[in-house]
Amino acid sequence: MGKFTFMLAPIEDMTSNAFRSSCHKYGADLTFTEVVRFGSLAKNNKTTWQRIFLKDNTPTVIQLIGHRDIFLKKFLSMFEKQPGFNGFNFNLGCPAPNFVNHGVGCAMIKRVSKTKKLVNIIKEKGFPVSVKIRLGLNKYEKEKKAYLNLIDAVDADFFVVHARHGQQTYAEPADFGVYEECVKTGKTIIANGDIKAKEQIDFLKGVGVKGAMIGRAAILDPSIFNKLKGVSSPPLETIFKEYVDLATKFGEPFRYRKNILKHSVKNLSEHISDSGEL
Repeated sequence: MGKFTFMLAPIEDMTSNAFRSSCHKYGADLTFTEVVRFGSLAKNNKTTWQRIFLKDNTPTVIQLIGHRDIFLKKFLSMFEKQPGFNGFNFNLGCPAPNFVNHGVGCAMIKRVSKTKKLVNIIKEKGFPVSVKIRLGLNKYEKEKKAYLNLIDAVDADFFVVHARHGQQTYAEPADFGVYEECVKTGKTIIANGDIKAKEQIDFLKGVGVKGAMIGRAAILDPSIFNKLKGVSSPPLETIFKEYVDLATKFGEPFRYRKNILKHSVKNLSEHISDSGEL
């Protein structure tokens, strides 16, 4: 990973193929699917498989969650690479109780040996593999630097570090102060959490971070990647119309458009007001 890389974060019921394609068109170098349980894939759950079916060649990483290596091996034996596929990512960051209570997501951050085993299973198949983490399941794990132990021990292609622990809400600011020590592990680090301004990108580049993953700000404006690169894009109205047309073409469930547009309508209203058109 040479140049600073801009990535679209995976967001449940939002980052469908159409939205990923829209963000890629407007500057996202790499995109991620919604998280899927590899146990469900191993059991050949049709709905889960549909989530990882790629409908165009947008550079896409498939995000997985789970802990049973027997299911991971079975899924990989069934998996066929598609155009646009750029590897797998393990979710060790989701704080949702339905994941944490089953020992996955944030609960995996301290399970270094298990994570190494899962990563190596994918590497042995010859696929790129990365890991997305928070700073720990809770404040205690952050203070004990569980995230550094995992980054240091696991041989993944890159680590996406969401700079909050699992008990923090989005109302609390991400801790950009952790990135320098993450970079000192010698691993490739991608920053995630509250990123939306060029000054933040400049800071991250300055401490040696190799990329930024953006989620919520991209839902409001899919061209944020171009803006952070200093590249111009069409008006938001045009971008969201293109997205809706593509979602319709792909036959995506309506809930995706509903969830995206619920956020975009407010942003469009503010954008038009700020530009003096209202």
